[in-house]
Amino acid sequence: MANENNVTELIFTGLFQDPEVQKVCFGLFLPVYVATLLGNGLIIVAVSASKTLHSPMYFFLSSLSLVEICYSSTIVPKFITDLLAKIKTISLKGCLTQIFFSHFLGVVEVILLVVMAYDRYVAICKPLHYMTIMSRQVCHMLVAGSWLGGLIHSIIQILITIPLPFCGPNVIDHYFCDLQPLFKLACTDTFLEGVIVMANSGLISIISLLILVSSYAIILVSLRNHSAEGRRKALATCASHITVVILFFGPGAFIYMRPSSTFTEDKLVSVFYTVITPMLNPIVYTLRNTEMKNAIRMKLWGKKNIGMK
Repeated sequence: MANENNVTELIFTGLFQDPEVQKVCFGLFLPVYVATLLGNGLIIVAVSASKTLHSPMYFFLSSLSLVEICYSSTIVPKFITDLLAKIKTISLKGCLTQIFFSHFLGVVEVILLVVMAYDRYVAICKPLHYMTIMSRQVCHMLVAGSWLGGLIHSIIQILITIPLPFCGPNVIDHYFCDLQPLFKLACTDTFLEGVIVMANSGLISIISLLILVSSYAIILVSLRNHSAEGRRKALATCASHITVVILFFGPGAFIYMRPSSTFTEDKLVSVFYTVITPMLNPIVYTLRNTEMKNAIRMKLWGKKNIGMK
């Protein structure tokens, strides 16, 4: 079938239909987005400026914060402005662009979480060889590999979507562009495309989750041979990683690893991983990390205290 697109503009149904509820959501989600930018931005600045945060773990953490800022900014600004709009529209090209970058950055984050788990595995299970294995060059290659993996995944997803014809309905039952809601508007059967997309996303998620679970299982077993203080520090660090993994994979698995349907709760779950999770990650990683908290305090108040002296 030729790619005949009579549709050039799409309309979002949004999260809620009630204008008053939408205004309340605007008042809630705008501060959350600002907190996402500030929290993740502060981690990037603190890691870059601090002399004590130059280990691979903090390099990966700052990379994750950069991805969180980019991912959130792909979806949330448009979502927030649409809360005050009567008609929520986006061009078809804009929709495809949003899909490309959201999937690109989402997979970069998945791979980075796997890399961070591997980093903790090496640090705890092979401490004497840690700096040799996790050299600066290796760290840069792992981060670059994360971005390359996300790019390949997203290119596959978008190449499947672009040829689809959109000739009639133009209302997306969502608050941002994603593949399954967009497939429902295509003027052709998209069963095969849906299976390929689900397999692409599902394969990455399953492999990543297996690696993550295996890494942390090995870490927990190896901690039996550590001192009480060593176990406490290792568990505190691993707890932060595991919390972020659950926050990311839980909602993502609910959305992408099941057949397409018209579940209204999809939109509410999507809010969690597109709006809330990027804000929570800086809190989770700094809450029990003394080095990070001290670096942020120095960055925020160090110069002020020097001026007062």
